[in-house]
Amino acid sequence: MTHPRPETDAPIDAVITWVDGNTLRHRRAREHYMAQAGVELHENAVNPHRWASSGEILYCLQSIENFAPWMRKLWIVVDHEVPDLSPLSAELRAKTEIVLHKDIFREFNSDLPTFNSLAIESLLWRIDGLSERFVYFNDDVFLTEPLQQAEVFQGDLPVLRGSWVDYSALLDAPGVRADPAKFNHFMQINAAQMAGVTARRMFATDHVVHPMCRTVMARLFDHHAEAFSANVKHRFRDLSQFLPQGLHNQTCLAENAAVINAVKDHLHVESGQGIGEPAEKTWALLNRARRPDVKFLCVNDLTQLELVVPNARVWLSDVVGGFPVLAQ
Repeated sequence: MTHPRPETDAPIDAVITWVDGNTLRHRRAREHYMAQAGVELHENAVNPHRWASSGEILYCLQSIENFAPWMRKLWIVVDHEVPDLSPLSAELRAKTEIVLHKDIFREFNSDLPTFNSLAIESLLWRIDGLSERFVYFNDDVFLTEPLQQAEVFQGDLPVLRGSWVDYSALLDAPGVRADPAKFNHFMQINAAQMAGVTARRMFATDHVVHPMCRTVMARLFDHHAEAFSANVKHRFRDLSQFLPQGLHNQTCLAENAAVINAVKDHLHVESGQGIGEPAEKTWALLNRARRPDVKFLCVNDLTQLELVVPNARVWLSDVVGGFPVLAQ
């Protein structure tokens, strides 16, 4: 950990990736390119839950308005479909911009369409007009308490959430590469190795908001040009890829240019959480999101959560300080 630097008046933006995998256009394109892949795709790459949209982005945006109104602009990165933001306030919509994949892929447009979040995350920093300091959200990540700028950036230092781990045993473990639950571990291992860090002691980034510096990503893009190009070319997730925000974080830590948040202030509700278990057990987990020390929430699959907790949207609306959104 390094010492915090003085605060700055430089703006902080939010970047949110979104896709509606339920549209006929997206489903047909997905099926076409899956058939063209020529190799067996990893289960983590083709699970349809990865592209499901159930209105989560409205909760995400509402939570930012309620708990981080100081964010300058909110950039939503999409393929073709655009989310309906009409339920949100005029003030929030006025500070929200839509960015198409083609706007950031540019010379890589021949690799579109893509169904791969790792490819998209490799190029988010190329949004025209994006602030130097920005916070990357998946659309299933929400704020649940007032957020101060210093909780994501201390001066120009990103505040990282995660832990030091030893993933070296995964490298030779039989069958583990096929495990969808371990896929992200390999993406982080690949990122660490690019930064000159071994799997024996590396920083594993949690699935939460990701404070990032645009110039750091630009420098990494230039330094690892071939690796970024390879990351972008995969239309579906592949075990050879790296986690871009993981590379960013490992690099910042190696350069003593990041702060590690020492307190776990986030809650992760995983896909399939509570299925086959008593609803009371799931409620016990969900109620942790109401604690004042929890500022961030990730709900990986809201539709599946509703199978266990039918009024999950009312709960989610309450914890993000927003409004109930009807089921999609």
